[in-house]
Amino acid sequence: MSENKPLVSIIILNYNAGDLLLDCVQSVFKTDYTNIELIVVDNASTDSSHLRCKERFPNIVLIENKGNLGYCEGNNVGIRQAAGDFIAILNPDTIVSPKWLQELISAYREVGEGLYQPKILSLYEKNVIQSTGNMIHLFGFGFARDKGVLDSNQHSEIEQIGYASGTCLFTSANVLKRIGLLDSFLFLYHDDLDLGWRAAQMGIKSYYVPSAMIYHVESYSLKWSSKKFFWLERNRRYCLLTHYSMHTYKKMKISLMLVEMMVWLFYLSKGFLGAKIRAEMDIKRNRKYIENRYKELEEKKTVPDKELIKLFPDEIFVPKNVSGQIGSNTFNSIISRLSKRAKRSILS
Repeated sequence: MSENKPLVSIIILNYNAGDLLLDCVQSVFKTDYTNIELIVVDNASTDSSHLRCKERFPNIVLIENKGNLGYCEGNNVGIRQAAGDFIAILNPDTIVSPKWLQELISAYREVGEGLYQPKILSLYEKNVIQSTGNMIHLFGFGFARDKGVLDSNQHSEIEQIGYASGTCLFTSANVLKRIGLLDSFLFLYHDDLDLGWRAAQMGIKSYYVPSAMIYHVESYSLKWSSKKFFWLERNRRYCLLTHYSMHTYKKMKISLMLVEMMVWLFYLSKGFLGAKIRAEMDIKRNRKYIENRYKELEEKKTVPDKELIKLFPDEIFVPKNVSGQIGSNTFNSIISRLSKRAKRSILS
């Protein structure tokens, strides 16, 4: 290792990504920064994409899991294997620009310890943004800023965000040692929100780097499905129960109850009521685990809830293909008022 060119371990988790995986790996090997190790972790794919990838790119490190360990533990397998001073988690349905890695390293050196994400653009829609930084809402919703908006360089400086997107997350091995790995209980979805929230509670911030760019297909596997809604809702509830102190939770309880009513109605309107019921049942089944996780995170917390809540936005972004423009505006109007009400109670 040289001081100027530290080793970066790039971890790509694959699950039946097909040619997307090969295209992603090819783009990584075209990266200007060359001191890398590329680890492909396969979650028991049946499409042989990981084997074709190893055949075409023999320099990759291929780890074959015996079963589908999910996004979290699948990536953790790669992180534990990584030898780099820096770690980059990258989705297999992405294409990276040549300077993406150098820009992330430069940002880290300039700003310091943290979790970093690049500008994420749509692979198939020209100049359409997928994320200029991900945000945490008071009620546990996570969303990508500027999603679906045309890129006009509207956020042109490195800036603090709620959490770095798991589509492409960059940090140092030392930071991950302090925060801990991805929470395997989550399996997939909101794993990056959980990691960013845990980091923030320890005083480790997340940042958006506009000069680093990648292109993303987005949700090549589950898309908007009952299964996806189950994981999103189950894991949102889990994060609320493990990240807020009991004192904070008590102060926002009434607002949370009203939000829960809205979420139930939303799932009912989308025909996914079963997913919401399964999510609630799974939370109840794992109550003891959640209580233990709560205690563990409270002991590590150095930044109080109040300080983080001040930074949470009141509105959230809901894609039009999920609820439509009118539905999104109505939802945001109500959720924003409830958020402001809960914040007044917490911060008073």
